[in-house]
Amino acid sequence: MDIEPNVDLTQFRAEVAEFLDTAPTPEILEAGRKTTSAFAPYEQVMAWHRILHARGWSAPDWPVEHGGPGWTVEQRYVFADEHQKRGLPPLLPNGLKMVGPLLMELGTPEQQERYLPGILSGEDYWTQGYSEPGAGSDLAALSCSAVADGDDYILNGSKIWTTLAHHANRMFMLVRTSREGRKQAGITFLLLDRMDYPGMEVRPIIGIDGAPEQCEVFFTDVRVPQSGRVGAENDGWSVAKQLLKHERGGGAQSPAMRHRLDVLRAAAAATPSPFGGTLAEDAVFQRDLGELEADVASHEHFEKLAISGHPIVDDPAYPSLNKVMSSELTQRISVLMTRVVGLDALPDQRAALLVGSDTEALGDDLALIAMPFYLNSRATTIYAGTNEVQRDLIARSLRA
Repeated sequence: MDIEPNVDLTQFRAEVAEFLDTAPTPEILEAGRKTTSAFAPYEQVMAWHRILHARGWSAPDWPVEHGGPGWTVEQRYVFADEHQKRGLPPLLPNGLKMVGPLLMELGTPEQQERYLPGILSGEDYWTQGYSEPGAGSDLAALSCSAVADGDDYILNGSKIWTTLAHHANRMFMLVRTSREGRKQAGITFLLLDRMDYPGMEVRPIIGIDGAPEQCEVFFTDVRVPQSGRVGAENDGWSVAKQLLKHERGGGAQSPAMRHRLDVLRAAAAATPSPFGGTLAEDAVFQRDLGELEADVASHEHFEKLAISGHPIVDDPAYPSLNKVMSSELTQRISVLMTRVVGLDALPDQRAALLVGSDTEALGDDLALIAMPFYLNSRATTIYAGTNEVQRDLIARSLRA
């Protein structure tokens, strides 16, 4: 199969480039430079989301009937490529790439009408309530309960690692509605309209990178409407697996990786080597960078197969394969970043990382983000199902 663009995209690329060169504010550009994880600084990335929405470009992957631009797969890849070339902040994925596509597939017409416009416009931010203190990789062990009471559920329990929950105004979550039979059979998928229901408390967690990106959420007799249920009661495990396909396999990650490698290559050319010359001329560094570039190119080929409609996307192992490759490549890039920056990565520069901060950074942009990016990327092989679990899923699909 020919996976390269078979149409002339020169004019489209020029149109995208012109917009991306002129539309972002200085604060949005600064947020892009200071993004150290999959989640960019909240206020600026939501402002960028709204600018893209006004242009009709906030959801490149969405179908036209739900507000998408109607782009071909080649156009979507060009947009991702141009976006990354400029180091612009990635839009937050929970709504656009996770619960939004899920609602298009499994939501009722009423749920689609109620929730999709706010996701598209950036009016709403959805946090994910899956993991619990005693249920991470073994997600089916979750115990946060939902007991039916008339047209409502009464929620009790807690969630953890709820990304940016302190900024969210909505949540999608898994709750236990039955303890009969297999533990997967008693789980329900639920949408919450608000994050300030009586009895609901959000507590930010400071990560090892110094950022309050994750949160705990506690529920004490929280009453929520059953109309937020997606799918049937006790069938939430099937709904969650459908959503995880989007989380693990959606979008093009390779343009972001190539952008970081371009930055690394330029920085290495200006970094002295302890053995003479520059780091870019060091044989060991050249070997490691070359191997990483080759593996990123291989992953890019894999992604292009997927977005071109190759049957690989129908393979049950595809989301797991994509998740393992992208997360481990991200970690390898983060290691090489710290090697290039060296000791300059060690100072605690959390104050300088804040957008709009008047704290002067020590060193260049790469020195500022290298260590936070390295620390944050330790989680990439854990979230969305650990890579050990993903390899088990791949093995099972091969046996089947």
